[in-house]
Amino acid sequence: MDVLWDAIRTAVRLLVDRDAETLEILFLSLRISGLATLLAVSLGMPIGAGLAFGRFRGRRFALALVNTGMGLPPVVIGLVVTVFLWRSGPLGQLGLLYTPTAMVAAQAIIATPLVAGITAAALQGTDPELRLQMQALGAGRVRSLLVVASEVRLPLLAAAMAGFGAALSEVGAAMMVGGNLHGETRVLTTAAVLETSRGNFGLALALGLVLLTVAFVVNALLTVIGQRGQRLPS
Repeated sequence: MDVLWDAIRTAVRLLVDRDAETLEILFLSLRISGLATLLAVSLGMPIGAGLAFGRFRGRRFALALVNTGMGLPPVVIGLVVTVFLWRSGPLGQLGLLYTPTAMVAAQAIIATPLVAGITAAALQGTDPELRLQMQALGAGRVRSLLVVASEVRLPLLAAAMAGFGAALSEVGAAMMVGGNLHGETRVLTTAAVLETSRGNFGLALALGLVLLTVAFVVNALLTVIGQRGQRLPS
């Protein structure tokens, strides 16, 4: 328990005193995970909508792939991205390995199936007559889809939050494609792993608590935004 209390005090001190190194790691974590989430949402939600409303051969197989991807080990993603970005790999000439860009790509690949799967499940749960009614009233396909999306905006927001959580908490792929380089690719998760390997358990726990605090604050803000205009049941 002493280690835990020391970690809590250290986490508070790091945030209150605005420790320069901690803030640098924190902002890099938010930048990488934020960009990865934007990519995952931009790709995952259209994929989820296509799987929910599309009628094409292989749709069930595609759904199975997406659902499998929701539980894909991040280390596998990290390995695949590393192979592609390695000097002798297909994209090695781009020189992206051990850069924040590689970390964004890996985290986006991890988060996209989560966003797509939750989006597909949310849209499949809507009233199938709603889109038909909208189209009967003259609304185009895009307009009809937007109306349906507004009806399930909370599950869609949950999909985005799940993607952000997966990106922010990822460590295996981040270590493999980023290299945990000080001042360049070191984020909260990889910094915590490094301090653990050094035996600095208190500091590692403190960094973990900072990570949890950031995740809570971001998700709380998104929850407040999503709940606006929601009517409580009478």
